[in-house]
Amino acid sequence: MPDGVAIRAQDLQKQFRTVSAVRGVSFEVRAGEIFSLLGPNGAGKSTTIAMLSCLLQPTQGDAYVCGHSIRQSPQRVKACLGVVPQDIALYLDLSARENLEFWGKMYGLRGIALRQRVAEILEIIGLTERQNDKAGTFSGGMQRRVNIGAALLHRPDVIIMDEPTVGIDPQSRRHILDNVKELNRQGMTVLYTTHYMEEAQELSHQIAIMDQGKVIVCGTHAELIRLVGERTRLDLTLDTESDALVACWRSIAGIHSLLADHSRLTVLVDDSNLVLPRLFETAAPFGVRITSVMIEEPNLEAVFLHLTGKALRDEP
Repeated sequence: MPDGVAIRAQDLQKQFRTVSAVRGVSFEVRAGEIFSLLGPNGAGKSTTIAMLSCLLQPTQGDAYVCGHSIRQSPQRVKACLGVVPQDIALYLDLSARENLEFWGKMYGLRGIALRQRVAEILEIIGLTERQNDKAGTFSGGMQRRVNIGAALLHRPDVIIMDEPTVGIDPQSRRHILDNVKELNRQGMTVLYTTHYMEEAQELSHQIAIMDQGKVIVCGTHAELIRLVGERTRLDLTLDTESDALVACWRSIAGIHSLLADHSRLTVLVDDSNLVLPRLFETAAPFGVRITSVMIEEPNLEAVFLHLTGKALRDEP
């Protein structure tokens, strides 16, 4: 790979009529690393992945995968890529083995080579004992594991995984995360999209945070955490809404940002031991009680809040 770069995105843009889904996204993924695109639903992650996978043509910009342009050499890009889509892409009336054999044939595998590779993949995804069961009888997590297996059949240099753990059980989620780390230990480059900060934190060598179609910051986990210094996040619940109290709190020394959503507040502070007593003291004169407090040390959600003024996670 040229200069040791597996993926290089350069000013990728995608316009759907009046909607700018991706607005000038640029980043580099080094060969042999796990690179995460982290952001809320609607941030533009899946559209970016679709362009890198040559499923969508960019409105502007270009990207290079294993040195090949997604505009000029899409077939070469596809040959070196394995893609795990966000939606399940299986034939539910076929068994796990039959699904993998079908996709293996699509990649040009035949005969003994196909059978051996399918057996290897079934072992990797932990479904050897269920290989003859129809995919329609599997849980959502098991179906996603077959999806991952299909993307690995042709031994790609790079695998792209688009939100692979959404809506699955904890056991399957753990299996997928462990698979990602093991594939990377074996030398595979992984581009991983997620809106779960703990996944990005656990897996990634580099993290790009996306919002509203743009990459707003990129770096290692440690580099991103340094953006908010040693600030701690406080999640508070009040027994009633009070705009006047929120306005008062914004002026308290040691508070760097405050996000209010009705009676729930998220606050970034320098030192919770100093600020919390002041919050309780000032709430009483307004006739407001703080009914719950959760304290979190600096994390990627605090970074997102610091940069965008809103929470990373979608509200339930």
